[in-house]
Amino acid sequence: MSLAHAYSDELFRTIRQIDQITLNLKYYWQKTGGKLELEDQRNFGLYPASSMLQVVIVDRNGMPLTSTHGMANEDPALSGKDFFRRHKNDPSPQLLINPPSPELDIDRMRVRFSRRLDTADGEFDGIVIVSATPDYLASFHDESLLNGGDLHGVTDANGTVLAFKGDVKINSNGRGLNHILPMVENEPQVLSLAGMHFSDQRSRMVVRQAVPQYPVTAVIALSDEEMFQSYHQARDSYRNIAVIGSICLIAFTLTGMIFSLRLAWRNQQADEVRRAYRMATDEAREGFYMVRAIYDRDRKIVDFLLEDCNERGASIAGLTRAGMIGMRFWQLFSGEHAKETFEFFVEVMRTGFYEGEYLVSPNSPVHGTWMHRKLVRSGDTLAITLRDVSDTKAHEQALAKLANTDVLTNLPNRHWLTEFLPGALERAKHSGKKAALLFVDLDDFKNINDTLGHASGDELLQAAALRLRSVIRPGDNVARLGGDEFTVIIEQVESNDDVCRVAERIVKTLSEPFHLADGNGHIVHGSIGISLYPEDGDDARTLLKHADIAMYAAKANGKGHYQFFQPQLSESLVVRLNREHALRGAIERDEFVLFYQPRVDTFSGELRSMEALVRWMHPERGLVPPLDFIPMAEDTGLIVKLGELVIRKACAQLAQWKAAGLALVPVSINVSPRQFNQGNISALFASSMAEHGIDATLVEIEITESCMMGDGHVVTEQLAAIDRLGIRLLVDDFGTGYSSLSQLQQLDLDTLKIDKAFTAQVCNGKEGEAFFMAILSMAHVLGMSVVAEGVETEEQLQVLQALSCNEVQGYYVSKPVPAAEMPALMEKRFLFPATRNLLKAG
Repeated sequence: MSLAHAYSDELFRTIRQIDQITLNLKYYWQKTGGKLELEDQRNFGLYPASSMLQVVIVDRNGMPLTSTHGMANEDPALSGKDFFRRHKNDPSPQLLINPPSPELDIDRMRVRFSRRLDTADGEFDGIVIVSATPDYLASFHDESLLNGGDLHGVTDANGTVLAFKGDVKINSNGRGLNHILPMVENEPQVLSLAGMHFSDQRSRMVVRQAVPQYPVTAVIALSDEEMFQSYHQARDSYRNIAVIGSICLIAFTLTGMIFSLRLAWRNQQADEVRRAYRMATDEAREGFYMVRAIYDRDRKIVDFLLEDCNERGASIAGLTRAGMIGMRFWQLFSGEHAKETFEFFVEVMRTGFYEGEYLVSPNSPVHGTWMHRKLVRSGDTLAITLRDVSDTKAHEQALAKLANTDVLTNLPNRHWLTEFLPGALERAKHSGKKAALLFVDLDDFKNINDTLGHASGDELLQAAALRLRSVIRPGDNVARLGGDEFTVIIEQVESNDDVCRVAERIVKTLSEPFHLADGNGHIVHGSIGISLYPEDGDDARTLLKHADIAMYAAKANGKGHYQFFQPQLSESLVVRLNREHALRGAIERDEFVLFYQPRVDTFSGELRSMEALVRWMHPERGLVPPLDFIPMAEDTGLIVKLGELVIRKACAQLAQWKAAGLALVPVSINVSPRQFNQGNISALFASSMAEHGIDATLVEIEITESCMMGDGHVVTEQLAAIDRLGIRLLVDDFGTGYSSLSQLQQLDLDTLKIDKAFTAQVCNGKEGEAFFMAILSMAHVLGMSVVAEGVETEEQLQVLQALSCNEVQGYYVSKPVPAAEMPALMEKRFLFPATRNLLKAG
């Protein structure tokens, strides 16, 4: 039974480590938006190089995405498998243990541990699978105590064999072991099974022990034949003695001699057995000790005498075997630690058995950090086994730290927070006091990343983490959720004033300049949202959500201060925050694609350019039109990051078409007023074109009239920098803003795009045509070409040809199309059929 206990504990540690791996990957999957490369992590040393343990992530459609051992060995689609459907249909976050399946594994019989992956909105996003070979699960440090005919392994809750080690198979007729040996929860089960249940027809003693916290069972099967071998040997010996006794009656004169020879032979055999045992124990990794209890007159234990030990046991105590045998307990141990250990030995003498791990006291004579010990009583003697498990515990602690610590700031991470918060709320409930959750976001932190680079951003985050630690109260905690978001957990809150004081210290310390490696002081502020237990929520998820809402309310009312959650926060604010959250996440995960709308010569229909138009490819809603997200992006400032994304995507697409040998035409890219007035738009275009090897003649920039209403000096400098790059400038939606043609003359722009509202009026009488013609004539005088936007009918095209408009764009020519459809239009080149080519009359 002690072997079953030991094996059950070892299985628990093994499965718990696998469980931690799946939890860690689940968190980083959701944090990175599904951008994980397991093979890179394996090459970095985060996973064992052995093929006994493999990790793979499968997407929501059942297709493997990334693996620690490459994708070539991975199974194809898993969408039809029971365990995949179970994860997909059941939102439970629990670990699922799946038995080996020949249909699934072919000749790679592995046990798969799987956990559901979710999107940020809680929707099914795939699964993470850790597959282990039977040898990995059946690994057992006490295997040396088993004989050749013994078996050990692990089964699931239904008795199905997950892994077994040994050359003998169990005949369970496909029904699992539970029909042979019913399982009683948490108690070891012992049964003698006949040979019919085993492939070698040898009967065995089977012991089963449930593994704590997991639905699996450790199984040890010991061969009766080898267990009772010594008994059979003794039985045969006594039979021989009886025969010899009979012979002695016949030949009395030989009795003395035969008896003496027999006794000498038995003594020799006993000496050989003792020598073999001594050799085996001295070479073992474990320390063995035999200690005998010493009693007083009242049969009370007053000391222990060390009667025997092996060399390993003596070395653990820093002594030799010869010097240690004969020592008493109180000679080896001293101080308060000695009293605790002595009482522990006395308790084991009462109970008869103990097995477990313990942290070695600094005052103990034992050399090591963590020890596994097993004590068994036999009469007045304790048999003690010690094994150093310091390396194993260090590995477990390293895994725990990896799963619970943010690598950049060394603060606890989101996974730690989800584990810690429920306990903190429970403590607040029992104490009758409040608890507070502060959601801290660094204002304008993205500007640091955008202007100075991510290395400076990381440096600032590390400094901010140190400041947050320095201003919270002893006993409170700070964690990093990710990005520039932190949380502070305040316990034992007497009143809201306690929380206000902490929040004010955080606001103050974050408002002081951060001196980074560039030598300059950089100022960011912190916006803080606060939720309180129990009035704002009685669970961790609700409190975190309400603190987040309060934080965005603080930002909306002016950055750099704190805001308590209020139930009366309007539903529209919550909806807006949710939409802004979704848009921010979409930009970080790059959920956007570009469509392209051709621009053609008014008379020939020849393709002259194309305008890049951004679309949001939402994972649930599908293609989202620009009016549903562009205004919000402009209001929140996310348009700057989105605009950068569009520029890089357009340049990358041009490079792809160039590599394909297509006859390229320029691509015009829209730049928002906020992006234009930041002052670095020319540098962004220069770096993007250089990165993809794109010539400036293939890029055009479209700006609106409002871009020219900013600081005149800044506008002039930006336009001059763009002109030096050789990029053409277009004014988009002309006529809807506040600029004039004289202002356009001063700024020396290339092309004027007349808004579709004016194009729609050219066929509605002389007035509309005259107005359009006036703009067209003045633009031509200034040396600017003119594009008519929103051309939808052949009648409009004929009027524009008559007015000598240079180019047209609109649904009559082509609607915006995906990048994949644009090569066909480039190869066609002339987008008007012959019947539409209305050449201008003399």
